[in-house]
Amino acid sequence: MARPRKRRRVCGLPNHRVFGPMNNNSNGESIILSVEEYEVIRLIDLEGLEQEECAERMDVARSTIQRMYSEAKRKVADSIVNGKTLRIEGGDYILCELDRDKCVPCNRGGHRHRRGRGQNI
Repeated sequence: MARPRKRRRVCGLPNHRVFGPMNNNSNGESIILSVEEYEVIRLIDLEGLEQEECAERMDVARSTIQRMYSEAKRKVADSIVNGKTLRIEGGDYILCELDRDKCVPCNRGGHRHRRGRGQNI
């Protein structure tokens, strides 16, 4: 019997879910980037985390992150080079609680949000 797939922890859903050519010359093809692949790109490329740190936040093995990151980069490159629409949807993930006691690793529910609201910490 195969081991059940472990669900990845995601700290938030993307605000924008569809990207594509602006000149309307799209050939109608689209590429699906899963929410977990989006999260890996966000953590590694935008937040500057190492794969090990990303794996800890998403609660999976580093080798899983490495595979997801490689696949996500391939999909993004295919979309840019070949003018395909990129859609972020689907996947097998758990959305983090925005309660800092329950989701300490992601810091999205803790002190980082409160500073923007003018509260003292």
